[in-house]
Amino acid sequence: MAIDQTLIERITAEVLAKMQGPAASAPRDGVFATVDEAVAAARTAQKQLAALSIEQREKLITAMREAARENARLLAEMAVEESGMGNVQDKVIKNKLTADKTPGTEDLVTHAWSGDHGLTLVEMGPYGVIGSITPTTNPAATVICNGIGMIAAGNAVFFSPHPKARNTSLKTIRLLNDAIVKAGGPPNLLTSLANPTIEAANEMMKHPKINMLVATGGPGVVKTVLSSGKKAIGAGAGNPPAVVDETADIEKAARDIVSGASFDNNLPCIAEKEVIAVGSIADKLIAYMQKYGAYLISGRQVDDLIQIIMTAQEEKIAPGCTDKPKKVYGINKDYVGKDAAFILGKLGINAPAGTKLIICETGPDHPFVVEELMMPVLPVVQVKDIDAAIDLAVKVEHGNRHTAIMHSKNVDHLTRLAKAIETTIFVKNAPSYAGIGVGGEGYATFTIAGPTGEGLTAPRSFTRQRRCTLVDAFSIV
Repeated sequence: MAIDQTLIERITAEVLAKMQGPAASAPRDGVFATVDEAVAAARTAQKQLAALSIEQREKLITAMREAARENARLLAEMAVEESGMGNVQDKVIKNKLTADKTPGTEDLVTHAWSGDHGLTLVEMGPYGVIGSITPTTNPAATVICNGIGMIAAGNAVFFSPHPKARNTSLKTIRLLNDAIVKAGGPPNLLTSLANPTIEAANEMMKHPKINMLVATGGPGVVKTVLSSGKKAIGAGAGNPPAVVDETADIEKAARDIVSGASFDNNLPCIAEKEVIAVGSIADKLIAYMQKYGAYLISGRQVDDLIQIIMTAQEEKIAPGCTDKPKKVYGINKDYVGKDAAFILGKLGINAPAGTKLIICETGPDHPFVVEELMMPVLPVVQVKDIDAAIDLAVKVEHGNRHTAIMHSKNVDHLTRLAKAIETTIFVKNAPSYAGIGVGGEGYATFTIAGPTGEGLTAPRSFTRQRRCTLVDAFSIV
C-alpha cells in the first residue's frame, strides 16, 4: 500500500517534536488549549521581545502591518460571514486603517531633566502580558490595532475574542504571529485559545501572570475588568449625537451623516446614533439625507420597526407602589450590524438601490434615541434652537464621554457643545469616522477608553513610567 508523502512528513515531524521535548512540540502560532499554556507562552515571548532593540521591535511591527494589509479583505470577508454583521467593503477600510495608522514605537517618547544635580530620565516600560478582550463588531481590526500597539510598547498579549468572532480573531492572530516570526521575532507574542469562552475570559482576568487588562466592548465587560484589581483600560459603549444647527452647510451635513451612520452598518461606537436638528433646517436636512441614500419611514412603519429591532418588557415595580410600570427597551441582537435593505425587508419594503440608512423623525425620549442601536437606523429629533440641541445632546449621550458630532459654521456653538458634552472624540463638520483618522488627521485606534480616561489608546497607553536618576553626572552645561 502506497503511503502519502505528506503523511510521512507529518508523522516524522511529530516524532522529532516528541523527541525534543514539550517546548519543541508546543504551538508556535499563538493558539493554545488552556489559559495557563497561553499565558506561559506569552510570558516567554515577552521576555524574548524585551531582549530585542527598539529598532528590531519596529521591524516586527512593520511585518505585522504588511500582513494585516495583505489580508485585509480575507479577514473582512471572514468577519462578515462569521458574525453576520457589517459589510466587507467597510471592514476592509477598518483593517487597512489599523495596519497603516496605528502608532508604533515612535509613540514612546522619553522625557529628560538635566541640571546642577545631574540627569533624570522617564521612560515608558512594558507591563508584561496584557489580557485583551475584543468585540464581535471589529474582530480583526481590534486584534490588529491592539496587537501592534501593545507589542510596540514591549508587551505580549493574550486575546479573549468574542466567541461569535472566534475564527476571524484566531486567523488574525495566526497571521500576525507568522509575520513576527518571519521578521525574526519570537513565536507566541500574541496568544489565544482554540475555543474562547466567557469562562476562559474570566480565568484569564484572574490569572496572576496577566499584568494588565484592556476591554473593548459593552458596559458589562468594562465593569468586570475595572473591578479585577489589576491595572485596567476600559473602552466602553457610546451613543453619539450628531447636532446640526442653522449655520451648517446642510447638504454636506446630510451627506456626511449618512456616510458616518451607515459605515459598516453603524457598528462602530463612534458612529452617529441620533441626529438633533434645529427645526428651521430639519426638513431640508432630511430631504438631503434621502438624496444621499437614506430611506425615510414614518407613522405606523416606525411603530412596527420598534417591534422588530427592539425588545421590550415592563419594569419591575416595588410592592405597594401605585405607579404604572413603564416599558424597558433593549436591542434585538439579531439585527445588530445588518444591512438597511435587510431591515426594511422585514417591514415589507423593497429598498431602492443605493439605500444605506433608515431614518425617521421621533421625539427626544424615543427608544431609538435613548438606546445605542448599532444598526443603520437613525432617528432625527427636531428642536427649537441651539440651546435645546445642546441640552438634548448631553442628555442622550448618557455621560459616556465617547463621541459627539456637530455640523455648524458658528464657532461659539461648536465650542459650547464641546465643553458641555466632554466627549473623548468631537468631530466637527465631517462624518464620525474622521475622528479615528478616516479622512481626518491623527492616528487610528479601535480601543477608545472613555471610562478610564486614556482616550484614543496608543502604545504609550500600554506602558508604565519608569524613572532613572543619575546624580551629579551627565550634565554638561
